[in-house]
Amino acid sequence: MAKLPFLLVLVLSIAPATAQWLNYPVSGVPKSADGSPNLKAPTPRTADGKPDLSGVWTMLCPSEQGLVMCLPELYVARDFADIGRSLDGGLPYQAWAADAVKARRAENGKDDPFTHCLPGTPARIHTVPFLRKIVQTPALVLFLSEVNSSYRQVFIDGRRLPEDPNPSWNGYSTGRWDGDTLVVETNGFRDGEWLDRWGSPLTDKARMVERFRRVNYGTLEIELSVNDPKAYTRPWTVKLSQSIVLNSDLMDWTCLENEKDFSHLVGK
Repeated sequence: MAKLPFLLVLVLSIAPATAQWLNYPVSGVPKSADGSPNLKAPTPRTADGKPDLSGVWTMLCPSEQGLVMCLPELYVARDFADIGRSLDGGLPYQAWAADAVKARRAENGKDDPFTHCLPGTPARIHTVPFLRKIVQTPALVLFLSEVNSSYRQVFIDGRRLPEDPNPSWNGYSTGRWDGDTLVVETNGFRDGEWLDRWGSPLTDKARMVERFRRVNYGTLEIELSVNDPKAYTRPWTVKLSQSIVLNSDLMDWTCLENEKDFSHLVGK
């Protein structure tokens, strides 16, 4: 519980503003009988019949307005801080990884690459409370993020993952449709990445599988599985949820612009 004030400050400091492209109406939003957005309406589909994942999404709580902070329960900060919080016993760390997480927590994450304005893994982008946009085409799905105006590409054109990839922050991602679920496989991560604020590691031996399912108009479910034998004793899976954001859009957020945090990241 001693960490909760820190998490609250973290969320407040990085939460996106709600006035981006203020009140610019999103077209095609289903309506309830009273004229309000019907976020439980059926999943929209593309011309080829696939579920349409397009839209602006966030880890924040769902509402008819599409964007509500859940600070009383620290809904956002829990997954951002500890991505394995929902698993019985937590993440199955190898001994060295458990020691690393213990040390990183004791130092309040002062060496977190994300805090030092370096890119986050796909898992970090799923849990950080910034807006992100999904752009879907028949051959490519793009994830655009407010965080450092970054992007991620998922190729669904039938190509295979590279056998000897040049390591990168996001890795290399290919996708395929399994019914109404987009299954994304990723390899080629850089060694030494963090999956969450507590410092759960991701290594160059990792392989990640994400299953995206838009269950209705307003909700996107993500099942995230990590197989990283260098850092964990077995593969593990967590479930995350995203909410649609209506009448808004992305705004640049550049970590190094007017940066004031580094001098305070001293740990214990």
